[in-house]
Amino acid sequence: MYDYLIIGSGLYGSTFAHFAKKAGKRCLVLEKRYHLGGNVYCEDVEGIRVHKYGAHIFHTSNKKVWDFVNSIVPFNRYTNCPVANYRGELYNLPFNMNTFYQMWGVTTPEEARFKIEEQKKEALEKMQAGGVSEPRNLEEQALLLVGRDIYERLIKGYTEKQWGRPCTDLPAFIIKRLPVRFVYDNNYFNDDYQGIPIGGYNRLIEGLLDGVECRTGVDFLENREYWSSLADKIVYTGPIDAFYDYRFGHLEWRTVRFEQETLDVPNYQGNAVVNYTDRETPWTRIIEHKHFDTFGAAVYENPRTVISREYSTEWQPGMEAFYTINDERNSALYQKYKALADQENKVLFGGRLAEYKYYDMAPVIETVMDRVSTMALLPPSRY
Repeated sequence: MYDYLIIGSGLYGSTFAHFAKKAGKRCLVLEKRYHLGGNVYCEDVEGIRVHKYGAHIFHTSNKKVWDFVNSIVPFNRYTNCPVANYRGELYNLPFNMNTFYQMWGVTTPEEARFKIEEQKKEALEKMQAGGVSEPRNLEEQALLLVGRDIYERLIKGYTEKQWGRPCTDLPAFIIKRLPVRFVYDNNYFNDDYQGIPIGGYNRLIEGLLDGVECRTGVDFLENREYWSSLADKIVYTGPIDAFYDYRFGHLEWRTVRFEQETLDVPNYQGNAVVNYTDRETPWTRIIEHKHFDTFGAAVYENPRTVISREYSTEWQPGMEAFYTINDERNSALYQKYKALADQENKVLFGGRLAEYKYYDMAPVIETVMDRVSTMALLPPSRY
């Protein structure tokens, strides 16, 4: 009945379905949840589009990708400029001259660079005195990159909450580089383009799936034989270990719990994203959703606001999977599942869950574009 059965309606599945349909292919999208869009889904609360599964900010330097998503729905001018709250003290992110002024009172790049290099040198000398030549963990790596003040106020507590373990127990490669800018620039991303779909991400998903048959509330794995019989090919975007019935064991993740609250104030924190970088505050950050879509005085047109506190927690089977655990065990386990997937003729695996890989949104779309081009579903000129 179908050329492609697509499991999952997140950005990967929806983008693949879009291009396949344009190529004249018959597609059926199955979605386990009762809504389309995967983790980019937004729900309307008090006239505010709430990012149900955490903040999603689209950014890219790939003009083909940017032009493509804007051909589906125009994007607004949102620029990601998060703020760090350390025990009531506020610092701009990423680390830039505003941050260094707030931390040390320095006003010139020369002063800031001297301060950081001085602390980096202290960290290196301490390691060498202990007979250590290479950083053994995240803490040592961070100290060599930015020094003690920035590490202790803006990295240590947040990272330990995010991963649920001390920085001294985390591998150094997690933080191999940190953006340090000696300019007054709070724009978090270096990409040429960034923004949020005007009207929310649901409009992007609806546009991608326009004319594509979709069914929600369907778990493909519960009746895979029946569903598989309906199509020539399957595009699977779910967890790869679940596809193989956890033959080698579960891949591990970190998950996030959201505590949502509607407040009788028009503007709670003045910014979309505020990270809480001390260890004592239980949540990692607070998202105020209206700031993704509303700017300037327009923020006050709606007298209420919606915030979400995010708590990073240990993942257990059955929970939502958010962040991969890229340690030796999980990397080796994924390779075992990938070896099975590489032998499949009928099934294509793609996306965050199926590839056990952290994906930003733009690279997901770019990956699909490359794949459909290779499959000759669409020539590159059609993007």
